[in-house]
Amino acid sequence: MVYSYFPGCTLKNKAKELDLCGRAALKALGISLEEIPEWQCCGGVYPLSHDEIAIRLSSIRALRYAKQHEQPLLTMCSACHNVIKQVNHDMASDEYIRTRANAYMAQEGYEPYAGEARVVHLLELLRDDVGYDKLKEAVRKPLTGRKIGAYYGCLLLRPSNVMEMDNAENPTIMEDLIRALGAEAVVYAQRNECCGGYLTLEDPQIPKQRAEVILRNAKASGAGMIVTACPLCFYNLKRHAAESGVEIRYLTEILAEALDVRGSEAEEV
Repeated sequence: MVYSYFPGCTLKNKAKELDLCGRAALKALGISLEEIPEWQCCGGVYPLSHDEIAIRLSSIRALRYAKQHEQPLLTMCSACHNVIKQVNHDMASDEYIRTRANAYMAQEGYEPYAGEARVVHLLELLRDDVGYDKLKEAVRKPLTGRKIGAYYGCLLLRPSNVMEMDNAENPTIMEDLIRALGAEAVVYAQRNECCGGYLTLEDPQIPKQRAEVILRNAKASGAGMIVTACPLCFYNLKRHAAESGVEIRYLTEILAEALDVRGSEAEEV
């Protein structure tokens, strides 16, 4: 199966491991990606103002590309996924936003778009399109003996009626992936709470305190590692992780490790 791929800005610089390891792993699983040409930043934060139309257009352009090519639109970054999926929901369900956004797009010669594309996160692809049974068969180096905690944060799961990835209060999608790779999934209370990363510039003490609570909780529950799909969560947790002794990794890194592929192999995709 071929997916239209939206990498997003951070995966091209500070979060290269999330991108490269993910693409190398998907190649090993027989999944083809077509990176959307000339994609634009999604904005990083979903616009809460109902009349902010222009800021949604970069997401709509990516969605239209996927629709035109009759492919699902794949994301790996939690923030990109959250923004694009919410904008897609807007275009499918909100006539005010849809009409005005399409008026903008018409000036660029685009046909109207109404939320037809399917937006898929890497986790959903592995669970729903590949399947954990097939993934287990592809594992070459099981992560046996590793105790890994999933960190969802707030963007993958909420708003739950739009994201529809998993139960926002008691998710299992990342833990099931960890188990499929041969490791022990550590379930801890703070795994789906916000790390406060967006407040770093306003008040650095808030994300510091939040990260410390998350790390202590994971450590006390037995985790030696935390994996995430969010570059901002990764940054916030990693910068405060030294004293906890908990390693912070991207989920694509453990996926590539278990499949015995290297991120550099993605360059051949």
